[in-house]
Amino acid sequence: MRLAVARRTEGAEGVVVLELTDPAGADLPAWTPGAHVDLLLTDSLTRQYSLCGDPADRSRYRIGVLREPAGRGGSAHVHDHLHEGDEVQVQGPRNNFELVPAQRYVFVAGGIGITPILPMADAARAAGVPYELHYGGRSRRSMAFLAELEGTIHPQDEVGLLDLDAILGDLPEGTAVYCCGPEPLLAAVEERCPAEVLHVERFAPKDVGAPVLTGSFEVELSLSGKTLTVPPELSIMAVLRDNGVEVLSSCEEGTCGTCETGVLEGEVDHRDSLLTPDEQATNDVMFVCVSRAACPKLVLEL
Repeated sequence: MRLAVARRTEGAEGVVVLELTDPAGADLPAWTPGAHVDLLLTDSLTRQYSLCGDPADRSRYRIGVLREPAGRGGSAHVHDHLHEGDEVQVQGPRNNFELVPAQRYVFVAGGIGITPILPMADAARAAGVPYELHYGGRSRRSMAFLAELEGTIHPQDEVGLLDLDAILGDLPEGTAVYCCGPEPLLAAVEERCPAEVLHVERFAPKDVGAPVLTGSFEVELSLSGKTLTVPPELSIMAVLRDNGVEVLSSCEEGTCGTCETGVLEGEVDHRDSLLTPDEQATNDVMFVCVSRAACPKLVLEL
């Protein structure tokens, strides 16, 4: 769908906030807290941004975009080229970071990682579920949406780093923990929080080490009847494309979930940043942009 930039504001130092609407005024597809949309910025540049508005307001999507000087060009394009009145192609929304029912929540956000957390906290408050929100950033100037938050603010230049030992040290039963932010924060939270209560979203892929197999493997496509060989230097996605098999894709680094593919047989070397260990163990889906085989042949639902 093609949406127009109805409003653009400065959310914080280095952060622009865009409100996107249908040019004809139609309602936009429904979404839930934790969802994101894909912005197709150019033919070769697609980026994902979390929705941080009100899910009940179907008239607009709101996103916050931090300019990343060392990024791959997506945030720079948004900052430099998307202004009020401009239009952009949008896909989604999709949600790989759903807010699950819980007796209590702890939300931990770092920097622009506040964007998916903001509607989660609003949903918890509306449902009457107790929660804590801890939001860290370099300084107040760099922290977006401060005026909308009901939580504890941790500007690093004033109070230092988030005290994760205190925040996560004694979690009551029934607590769900949600965290989004830079990789050092996510890694520190993962060290301190039981996996069964933790939900994280990454903006960049985590380091998963070397592949299980160093050589080639086969993928059998159950629907088309093709069997393809995947060499070590190519992804399954690349081999599929080279053989005329179209699979939707976006980030191509295992963080967005667009290329999720069913697995019918075989063991997967999961190399994405989305699935939990329990989800990986079920071995029924994989993300073909990064994940590979841990066995001689996989059978995929393609």
